[in-house]
Amino acid sequence: MNQKRKECVAMLLAGGQGSRLYALTKSTAKPAVTFGGKYRIIDFPLSNCINSGIDTVGVLTQYQPLMPNEYVGNGLPWDLDRTYGGVKILPPYQGNKKADWYKGTANAIYQNMAFIEQYDPEYVLILSGDHIYRMDYEAMLRFHKKKNADCTIAVLEVPMEEASRFGILTTEADGKIYKFTEKPKTPDSNKASMGIYIFNKRKLFEYLNSDEADETSDNDFGKNIIPAMLESGERMFAYPFEGYWKDVGTIGSLWEANMDLLGAKPAFSLNDESRGRIYSRSSVSAPQYVGDGAVISNSIITEGCEIYGTVVNSVLSHGVTVEAGAVVRDSVIMANTTIAAGAVVTYSILDENITVGQGAHIGAEKADGVGIAVIGNGHNIEPGQTIAAGEMISD
Repeated sequence: MNQKRKECVAMLLAGGQGSRLYALTKSTAKPAVTFGGKYRIIDFPLSNCINSGIDTVGVLTQYQPLMPNEYVGNGLPWDLDRTYGGVKILPPYQGNKKADWYKGTANAIYQNMAFIEQYDPEYVLILSGDHIYRMDYEAMLRFHKKKNADCTIAVLEVPMEEASRFGILTTEADGKIYKFTEKPKTPDSNKASMGIYIFNKRKLFEYLNSDEADETSDNDFGKNIIPAMLESGERMFAYPFEGYWKDVGTIGSLWEANMDLLGAKPAFSLNDESRGRIYSRSSVSAPQYVGDGAVISNSIITEGCEIYGTVVNSVLSHGVTVEAGAVVRDSVIMANTTIAAGAVVTYSILDENITVGQGAHIGAEKADGVGIAVIGNGHNIEPGQTIAAGEMISD
């Protein structure tokens, strides 16, 4: 049966270990980490795809794939459960020559060129699975076409003093890229690569094949593919992005991004759907319950929560219980966690399925030099136990 070709296929790189998230990614991949009470990080690029009219998405998994595979499933929550197209999980596989893990971002796409080819797209969108943002990829594709580009890279202007932390693109007035520097010590531009690329498929395949033949290559887009294309004089343009964008690859940035959801005018509003709704595979839980003596201020409380104590400036996922006399402040509490009576949790991130015993203390007041306390999945904190600021418990 002949199917209509897809104009653009998205490839979502979701196999990262996320080692800088430490205890939170010990048993799951970074894109499957909980965010904002009811979401997982991967919800954001998947939702951006369907909101942008892109209905064919390959999700490349590798590290701890069970949770992302199970969570994405058939793609129904994102309207990606399609007979032709939709979302497909793409783990490394045994080929007719050899089996190999994904060696880098470019190699991951190289190993799945056959998946892309079956839809015969003109364009390929490459995405990362560990960023929080809303974006219209269709607008970026229009820009790519208008510029007659071979590759378009989304960029975000960052403060010049922070530019050395990013891959930096230097452009001409029309946005044409003539220089790319990975984390330069003395940057000459503040246009930071967001790790979002649109390629003409033919050109992408040409450079992937060439890169794979180079045994010295790291098989990475930022280190190899982009510099090779620039050196060859391909038409490459920077697409300016305006809006909220956060790489949540560290404990600090994950905590900050959750806090950015709070306040009367949050830095990133989940309720403002003018730029697209964020979809998720939500739990089926009862409504949240707030007891007579509860105190809640500037917080997100998700369905299934029972609050009898005090919650201030915090984000609580589904099924969290805060007993009477317990205090949660400046913290992110993930699903099915119980904070027992008299316990105090401050400036912390608690993963799923944790019990904090009566009178226990976790973390300390947020201040310069004070680290975020982190408790890994399924860990029990004994009654009266103290977990210091910045301490990480994963076993």
